Amino acid sequence: MNSLKHIFLIALFSFCTDAFSQTVYPKITGYFGIMHPLVTISNEQTNVNFRDYYAVGFPTGINIWKNQKIGFSFEVVPNIKAQDGSDKVTNLLFHPGVLVALGNGYTFAGRAAFESSGRYGVTPVLNKTVIKSDNCSYFVAVPLPVRFGNDHPATFTVGFQFGIAF
Repeated sequence: MNSLKHIFLIALFSFCTDAFSQTVYPKITGYFGIMHPLVTISNEQTNVNFRDYYAVGFPTGINIWKNQKIGFSFEVVPNIKAQDGSDKVTNLLFHPGVLVALGNGYTFAGRAAFESSGRYGVTPVLNKTVIKSDNCSYFVAVPLPVRFGNDHPATFTVGFQFGIAF
């Protein structure tokens, strides 16, 4: 009986040590970023940010990691545009998607896109964690939005995003 008690205590200690030394899933993280669309292309025209106008988005979201490799993300992005001496919020983007950890700090996000302007589409994003600490991490990303709808031609955009996750 005494040896059974020792085996139980060793097994319990071993389990507790493993449980505290590993990340517990699901894991929830939040983030905030700044996204600059660099160029937007359609069959009618090409628009360049910083030349034709200034546009910026502020992606804010929550990631729920199911395990080390896969997760779900929900993001909301208010977009602001300044042009010809006037500026305004032009759009609010709802951006749910799947996360796939690629290793070495890289993550792929495949997002659906629903804009308050009436446009919709998809946004593949390649993300890289560049600085990681105990409390937060800093990242850069390349979003590639494709949009349709609202009586406008389809568009493809290349963007640059940076931010902080916590």
